[in-house]
Amino acid sequence: MDIEQLLHYQKKLAYEMDSWDTYVALQEEGSDVVVVDGRSAEAYTKEAIPGAINLPHREICVKSTAYLDKSKTYVCYCDGIGCNASTKTALKLMTLGFKVKELMGGLDWWIRDGYATTGIEAREGTEVTCGC
Repeated sequence: MDIEQLLHYQKKLAYEMDSWDTYVALQEEGSDVVVVDGRSAEAYTKEAIPGAINLPHREICVKSTAYLDKSKTYVCYCDGIGCNASTKTALKLMTLGFKVKELMGGLDWWIRDGYATTGIEAREGTEVTCGC
């Protein structure tokens, strides 16, 4: 067994989630996952993952995150692989002491996988219901 390769895959899974895993986590009662849209408020209003909070990466600071629960895991996303707002969001949240992961493929892969979105340009799909 190649230990270096094994560690690579373990680390990758520790830092990323795909659409399916995120969807399943959101369905679990008592889930500690919070989805964070790191794009602008305008982009979030246009179309977003149901239940996601909008926290534009440019505005992340101690004050803007004071209401967030540090025991939760924050899954950060942006438009997709051509956008790095999810990485910037995760980096800034992590430096403030939050547990974070990135949503692989962002909103683009979420839509491609057939999940519903909310917003002005909402799409139908598998509805994500609140597990609260």
